[in-house]
Amino acid sequence: MESVESINLITRNPDIRGGRPCIIGTGLRVSDIVVAMRYHDRSPEQMAEGFQVSLAEVYAALSYYHAHEREIDDDIDDQITTARKLRDEHIASGKPSLLS
Repeated sequence: MESVESINLITRNPDIRGGRPCIIGTGLRVSDIVVAMRYHDRSPEQMAEGFQVSLAEVYAALSYYHAHEREIDDDIDDQITTARKLRDEHIASGKPSLLS
């Protein structure tokens, strides 16, 4: 008899990271993995080590991303827009940089 196997490593919980898809047992969002790969040129091995998750969890996040690209890409775009807005508001306020 054939059985379908599944690796359930991605979860959504409205109480964790606003319900965004995360690696189970962590607050690490699928979008965090995609950003690390896309904008910081991190390999899956580097992400596993740096985020302290398994390589299987990184690949599960990447697999989830490829199955839900539009949703994750929209979320990343929203994060970038929000970060830019907050940066611009901070600069306009004349307050010193938090990094100074």
